[in-house]
Amino acid sequence: MKLEKPFIFLFETPNGHYIYDVNTNAILETDISTYNVLQEMATGADTSSGLETLAEDDECYGVNRMLKDGFLSANRIKEVVHPSTVLLPTILENKISKITLQVTQQCNLRCNYCTYSGTYLNRKHSKKIMKFETARKGIDFIINHSIDCERINIGFYGGEPLLEFKLIQACILYAEEVAEGKELTFNITTNGTLLNDRIIQFFQEHDVGLMISLDGPKEVHDRNRRFAVKDEGTFDKIFENIKKIKAKYPDYFNKITFNAVMDPSNDDFKCSSQFFSGDDVIKDSFINPSTINSQYKEEEINLSDNFRERWGYEIFKLFLFKLNRLDERYVSKLVSAYFDRIRINLHEGRNLSSKMPDKVHHGGPCIPGAQRLFMNVHGDFFPCERVSELSEVMNIGNVDKGFYLQKVEDLLNIGKITEDHCKECWAFRFCGLCAAAADNLTALSREQKLQQCANVRRTVEEMMKDYCTLVEFGYHFDDTDKPVLSYL
Repeated sequence: MKLEKPFIFLFETPNGHYIYDVNTNAILETDISTYNVLQEMATGADTSSGLETLAEDDECYGVNRMLKDGFLSANRIKEVVHPSTVLLPTILENKISKITLQVTQQCNLRCNYCTYSGTYLNRKHSKKIMKFETARKGIDFIINHSIDCERINIGFYGGEPLLEFKLIQACILYAEEVAEGKELTFNITTNGTLLNDRIIQFFQEHDVGLMISLDGPKEVHDRNRRFAVKDEGTFDKIFENIKKIKAKYPDYFNKITFNAVMDPSNDDFKCSSQFFSGDDVIKDSFINPSTINSQYKEEEINLSDNFRERWGYEIFKLFLFKLNRLDERYVSKLVSAYFDRIRINLHEGRNLSSKMPDKVHHGGPCIPGAQRLFMNVHGDFFPCERVSELSEVMNIGNVDKGFYLQKVEDLLNIGKITEDHCKECWAFRFCGLCAAAADNLTALSREQKLQQCANVRRTVEEMMKDYCTLVEFGYHFDDTDKPVLSYL
């Protein structure tokens, strides 16, 4: 039996040996001898000689079983192309589900890690604001390009968007007037310092989804989030407003989420974790944790050893809770989303197949313009609010001119620029890289995208190990299928 080099990835946990079969998307548990044989094959051993007789070799019984069951194929992708490419004109004409309006580029804070602070390859804070006429055009645009959407969302962004509350108010009232027949939702991300009784009441009455930036207790939050004029911390003002909302509108407060930016170069993890889990005001609220954004940053962000150790320890406690060996009150809210990533990526979203499709694209790109369309104060379109507004590559249209279709297609098919590497990458199905990872402000850079690949593979490998470890210790993700196939 002549065998080609199989498209697989091998990994170990403290208690087991595993093969991720790329073509079928299956995870197989095996014994050490089978694992060693497959490791030779995967690393380029000569499969035309000794391994030709695997079917008759008792030591390779496990390999033979896998082959008979349709695993260990050498099949590779033929072309990296996004399946939505041919549908792009129709999608952008009829299925835009969200638009975020940048109502101002001003901000009343000067946060050290802000993407507009001057330490990123992005614009800086300015006094520019969006005119209502421009905002109205943006609202009309999504109404007219969402025929196939029952529900649409309009978001408001800055700068600090509440500096232009009157504009936001006018936009919401106008949208409610013209969006007849559609389910309409609104959301806003704010630093929370300008929330007053009038604004809170309006948001509550119109059920505006509110995300407030809060990094942790006073000593942590105030280190980075400071007022622009008087260089004072903002925690006291924000928390005063938060308590006001909870007292006056408790039901609305329960819908509010908090965005916590963690600085991995500092040792604040434990302090912030205890705050979000123990403070009476917010201990039951949903916390959206993130680390300082490294995309477009001019200087590298370094993780402190203490941050890494604390993160790993909190993940360990999270798993103990999932295995019913630790009470939930001991689990940090800052790591709880990690389990959801494992569940979604490696269980619910990991559908088995017979082989990799001939034409496919890795999973990173959303459809630019359709799912997270961002419109700046001038009416220019960008894929989302996270890309640089200075980037010519990311400017995908204008509210008056519509979309620049070729630019949208190029962003959607970002895998094209690294196609040779993508075809050989075992983590292809789990790759989350979008065009922002390749953006150097003037072009899509192959080299820049490739620099991110090792991090992607390392992250996926760690998630696979954690997934299998949970299964080893008896965790059941659901009762519908077996998450790991046994070839012991």
